[in-house]
Amino acid sequence: MHLFSPLSLRGVSLRNRIGMSPMCQYSAVEGRASDWHLVHLGSRAALGAGLVMTEATAVEARGRISLADLGLWEDGQIEPLARVVRFVESQGAVAGVQLAHAGRKGSVRPPWEPGGALGIGEGGWPVVGPSALPFSPSSPTPLPLDPEGLGEVVQGYRRAAVRAREAGFRVVEVHAAHGYLLHQFLSPLSNQRTDRYGGSLENRCRLLREVVAAVRAVWPENLPVLLRLSATDWVPGGWDPDQSVELCRGLGALGVDLVDVSSGGTSPSAAVPAGPGYQSAFAERIRREAGIPTAAVGLITSPEQADHIVRSGQADLVLLGRELLRDPGFALRAARALGAEGSWPRQYLRAR
Repeated sequence: MHLFSPLSLRGVSLRNRIGMSPMCQYSAVEGRASDWHLVHLGSRAALGAGLVMTEATAVEARGRISLADLGLWEDGQIEPLARVVRFVESQGAVAGVQLAHAGRKGSVRPPWEPGGALGIGEGGWPVVGPSALPFSPSSPTPLPLDPEGLGEVVQGYRRAAVRAREAGFRVVEVHAAHGYLLHQFLSPLSNQRTDRYGGSLENRCRLLREVVAAVRAVWPENLPVLLRLSATDWVPGGWDPDQSVELCRGLGALGVDLVDVSSGGTSPSAAVPAGPGYQSAFAERIRREAGIPTAAVGLITSPEQADHIVRSGQADLVLLGRELLRDPGFALRAARALGAEGSWPRQYLRAR
């Protein structure tokens, strides 16, 4: 097993184990993909990545991070994404979509705009969460979700998964990391509920399990479901690797095929010891102890490093974020460095 070994997940085969990690582009209009998304995602497919994932794609309008997020909460958002999917798949890559709900971290401006939170009079919206605890002192206080609201979230994921399949995606990922809604329910730092969705580990995991079950129920049996998870909050008393392993032990039975292992996002004060491959050990532990395939992500920047992660059994898949922003042709560079056969588009063969 190495970086350029094919990876099979149910009925989907990736041509290599290099994936493009979901990265928000803040370039959508009313949730619809634009030419930017076609070029941004399509170029990585053309230049050899095996899996190309969209950014966090909101399942409800109130589940957006910003006004410029992608969405799949209405049918008019299907075809703009389908256009992107058709090109990605025509280049030999597999197209994946990350379904997400921002919860209390929603209603903010794109990161390059000053001001942070977006006021109601500026197009913002009331945010929701497990408890009335804001993300930061300058963030709005979320409205705790009642049983009806929780049901709407679950159905939002289900309906978005149906639309994702109509758009042609062959991989769907449920976003339960980086301090967004499902992670907010997992973490004791943000979830102080006393009902059946709070308190014990089982209760804090309940919404995530309901969402996964709803997505799996409408997603084709021969296509994989992924889950992105923050393995730790990096804060004492928060979500941690032990809880992550325990959660992941039950995911296979729910129909999850791979866990995409990241970290952090629940607390702005977390001390994250970022460094090369700093999250790969979490992927390795979950893979080994929970018995489920994993993806490693986070400061993976060289072909040799990515190959080592796969060869040493830390993860089955390597997802690249910022490195693929810096170098869209990373997969071709890696193939050359590792003596593998890269997937060159025929239009570029003269440069091989």
